[in-house]
Amino acid sequence: MCRTTTTNRNLCLKAQPMFRGLRLTLLLFAFNLPTLAWGTEPDTNTWRAGAARTKITPDRMIWMSGYGNRNQPAQAKLTELWAKALALQDPSGHQALVITLDLVGIDRDLSGSICKQIEAKLGLQRHQVAICTSHTHTGPALPNNLRVLHYLQVDKAQQQLLDAYATKLVQRVVATAQAALAALEPSELSWGSGRATFAVNRRENSESGVPTQRLQGGLKGPLDHDVPVLAVRNAEGTLKSVLFGYACHATVLSFYKWSGDYPGFAQIELEQNHPGCIALFWAGCGADQNPLPRRTVALARHYGRRLAAAVDTILLTSQMHPITGKLETSHREINLALAKLPSEEMLKTEAMSSNRFVATRARMLLANLEQGQPLPQTYPYPVSVWKLGEEVQFIALGGEVVVDFAIRLKAELSGVRTWVAGYTNDVMAYIPSRRVLREGGYEGASAMVYYGLPGVWSEDVEKRIVDEVHYQLAP
Repeated sequence: MCRTTTTNRNLCLKAQPMFRGLRLTLLLFAFNLPTLAWGTEPDTNTWRAGAARTKITPDRMIWMSGYGNRNQPAQAKLTELWAKALALQDPSGHQALVITLDLVGIDRDLSGSICKQIEAKLGLQRHQVAICTSHTHTGPALPNNLRVLHYLQVDKAQQQLLDAYATKLVQRVVATAQAALAALEPSELSWGSGRATFAVNRRENSESGVPTQRLQGGLKGPLDHDVPVLAVRNAEGTLKSVLFGYACHATVLSFYKWSGDYPGFAQIELEQNHPGCIALFWAGCGADQNPLPRRTVALARHYGRRLAAAVDTILLTSQMHPITGKLETSHREINLALAKLPSEEMLKTEAMSSNRFVATRARMLLANLEQGQPLPQTYPYPVSVWKLGEEVQFIALGGEVVVDFAIRLKAELSGVRTWVAGYTNDVMAYIPSRRVLREGGYEGASAMVYYGLPGVWSEDVEKRIVDEVHYQLAP
């Protein structure tokens, strides 16, 4: 074999007579061989990315999640539901996966099962995986997420269907992750931040009064209208995937049809606008934010188009900024304390309540006590922090997180370059700020019933979470 040295070129020129006719070809080959055979030095500025998606619409009409007044399984399908994955690899080879699911949430056990299989099959560790849910309220129930909502209504046959769906879900998510990693290619990553204004603070504004208040500029309460955008383009400049978020409940629709709600319509719109592109949505800190007005398919489509337009405004108007540097990923669980726990006598009283959700939670907790399982005093709460180059901090928090967290973390960190996702990795309860916890109400107290936790959070919940974010971001 001829290499680019004088000695080797001379050897090529002195080849046997039968090869003399190939003299010029051999010389040209010799000069170009280092590139063809050994490749060039790795480009220390090149990221790689790949995306994939798989349908997760249930094959059967199983029970739905999100609303406590449902009394039957799904009856039809409005849109498909999807599992999507975006694989990222920085110039040094460090990888991470963002997985997005058209589900109301995911529980710790199911999330752990997905991550264990990804580690076993693909080699990525827990800190390299973020599982985000859209919080659509027109998706399927899962066996252990918001279980109080359907604990008494789901019969044995339906429970078996839910269990079977959860098993298939894990398989499909892992396969989607594998496909995203297999699709890795040299890519240009860029970020931007748009704006959409249909989210309304539901604690501070009545649903019926919102249209008038909006016209008069009289809407109240904190909110977060930022639309973070991560764009992935291949070496030819073609948009291959776009990851975006928004802080608002996916509660436009409440019927018995499978649907991704407004986040689903936003993804559909973007994928139609950019053929070949995979659009992925993550829900921000929208636990106290609603899309208002709501209740119709037309409004769900409308909000989806508005959100997609916010993304496209950034993509198409040169407002994107390149991602440079390296990818850093971290993940930890911290023990969040609950406030005073109920006694066994209190639970027995609650088990007789006329409120079926209060009674159901009490009976579930009493059953645990009878099996020797004490009431938990803390919960292992997941916090992930990723740094995308020198530009973006992606913070992934578990549970239904109120908007105060995003506002505070953006103020303390890097503004629109700080992205705060809720509903990730484990959706175990509402996560109120100290303000909301003291005010009480649904997000601060009563919603805990539907998740089955025995009490409200202690007053240090906000401080513990924010401190953990700062800890993971520290050099």
